[in-house]
Amino acid sequence: METDANLKGKAISLKDCVDYARAAVVSKTLIDKPAGTLTLFAFDAGQGLSEHTAPYDAVVQILDGEAELTIGGRSIRAREGDLVIMPAGVPHALCAGQRFKMLLTMIRSSG
Repeated sequence: METDANLKGKAISLKDCVDYARAAVVSKTLIDKPAGTLTLFAFDAGQGLSEHTAPYDAVVQILDGEAELTIGGRSIRAREGDLVIMPAGVPHALCAGQRFKMLLTMIRSSG
């Protein structure tokens, strides 16, 4: 796939920028700057991210399929087109009951 420099100034299909892989989580960083990151993920069924915290708010946009998110002990099901804001400092996890793709946006700030 193209580097982030080659993605600038054009329309792209986000869910076509990352492919599923059997029994794996695939990630592709689109932007990685001091101010924040944009990262695409493709989760195969049964895969996930274990519970962790982040120092900044994280925004998940589901691009394909659906995911089970746990935020602060509360379960949330998100489907294609949904957006979920995960608050800074709150434990969260992701689980793929089925294949899904997402865009993760992290904006770092000092305030």
